[in-house]
Amino acid sequence: MTTLILTVAGADRPGLVSAVADAVDAHGGNWENSRLAELAGTFAGVIEVSVADDRVPALQSALRALTGLLTVTIHTGSDAAAAASSSLSLSVLGNDRPGIVHEVSGVLSAHALSISSMTTETRDAAMAGGRLFESTVTATVPASADLDALRADLEHLAAEIQVDITLA
Repeated sequence: MTTLILTVAGADRPGLVSAVADAVDAHGGNWENSRLAELAGTFAGVIEVSVADDRVPALQSALRALTGLLTVTIHTGSDAAAAASSSLSLSVLGNDRPGIVHEVSGVLSAHALSISSMTTETRDAAMAGGRLFESTVTATVPASADLDALRADLEHLAAEIQVDITLA
């Protein structure tokens, strides 16, 4: 079996998921994992599909034929497992401003953590006015990571950019 990672994007309209699912199904593929969303009128997603090795070229062709409806980029997945001893979750909440994702991801990268999932959202602040930024991040932690140093760097960053960062 081959694992394919599909990135899809296109103007949001009914039938986009169905079109991709039809192509996967017609070629004996299995839709395994996905993250799909509508963002500012654009449908976007990442999909993990497994398919028999001999059916990969035909599936790739069928997915490329969706051009015009969706832009589909196809990557071959990797079987290499990350050498991580654990994972951690963190949440970020504060007044929205440019650079929050840049700053938080920079600290995680500096400590060799790999982000396995991240969601972000901005929304109106109910009482104070303005916009709030909220994020949830799950990251893999290498055995060599110094968690005390990571925690100290995240606390310093939280104070510097005036957000709450909570580790779980």
